[in-house]
Amino acid sequence: MSPHPDSIAVLASFSGNGGVERMLINLLIAFDARGIRVDLLLLRANSAYLRDLPPGIRQRRLAGRHSQLAIPALALYLRRARPAALLVAKDRAGRSAVMARALAGVDTAILLRLGTHLSTAMAARSAAERWLRYGLIRWLYPHIEGIVAVSAGVAEDVRTLARLPAERIHVVRNPVITPALAERAQAPCPHPWLRHAEREPAQTPVIPVILGIGRLQRQKDFPTLIRAFAQLRQQRPCRLIILGEGAKRPELEGLIAELGLSESVDLPGFLANPYPFIARANLLALSSAWEGSPNALTEALALGTPAVATDCPSGPAEILRQGRFGPLVPVGDAHALAQAMAATLDAPLPAETLRAAVSDYQADISAGRYLELIQRIRGQSSSRR
Repeated sequence: MSPHPDSIAVLASFSGNGGVERMLINLLIAFDARGIRVDLLLLRANSAYLRDLPPGIRQRRLAGRHSQLAIPALALYLRRARPAALLVAKDRAGRSAVMARALAGVDTAILLRLGTHLSTAMAARSAAERWLRYGLIRWLYPHIEGIVAVSAGVAEDVRTLARLPAERIHVVRNPVITPALAERAQAPCPHPWLRHAEREPAQTPVIPVILGIGRLQRQKDFPTLIRAFAQLRQQRPCRLIILGEGAKRPELEGLIAELGLSESVDLPGFLANPYPFIARANLLALSSAWEGSPNALTEALALGTPAVATDCPSGPAEILRQGRFGPLVPVGDAHALAQAMAATLDAPLPAETLRAAVSDYQADISAGRYLELIQRIRGQSSSRR
């Protein structure tokens, strides 16, 4: 058996510019650098990140904008191409991959990547919706050869939901840290509040800048961050920038105005390169209600920027090593978050300490682990035939 598969297929939906899309691009670039031939099978192709792919990655658009509608096209591809393995991103696409493989009548091994704490994400849904979703998982997941969880918390969650033995689920850290990360962080930062980091005269007053990053949606719980910032600003001069776009923008803008923060909070929207902001901010604050493994938190530490985070399910506690590399606070607790931000601004950890904390999140290390798992599940599939 060769040390790694010569070719693999990756099934994904690029429907925006979120963390999942960014991590998949990093992973595919790392595969390509190792000489792996990759077919990227796209359910949707709406992402600026796709422009970052090297020419060796072959992009194939599948008919059907939804994973279930794409089952016939995926089955046809599997029957014709017969890749060594199929890596699938996200739950729905994974279930569709199982059905497509059965329709194709092939034995391609499937590896499913899961990046969110599903039970927490589903907690607000109706009992009927949860019953249906979990029932499909328990029916189809046993037919998947390997499941990758981006954190130990996600691994335990999927083990419980799918009722699978622990050995079927593998934790692989996200491919966050790439050779391009530090280079992109050195680009000029366009925001006037962060020009102090562009080596302006020493006499220029420096007002600390706190940064939040993510889609403006319920999961990220930016209202708690804004309320915590309002408390912090009563104690000291500071500013808050939240990078991202989403349906909650009107609600957040209303809260900012209500709290009288319009001069000290800015929502610039989505930026393809947020790293100059991360590298120059005094602090990154993550206020999420749930996560899988928050990439912005990992990126901050990799760039030497101190961070605080909610102890949400799951990921922040693993990245911050139970608070060793940054405070953890209860979800939704604005007062605790304000106190943590103040303490971190007063006594930030050294940049080198923070960078060392996330060394396992190197893209090449992550890619190697994926390839090892693919080779393992292929061997297990062969032994069962």
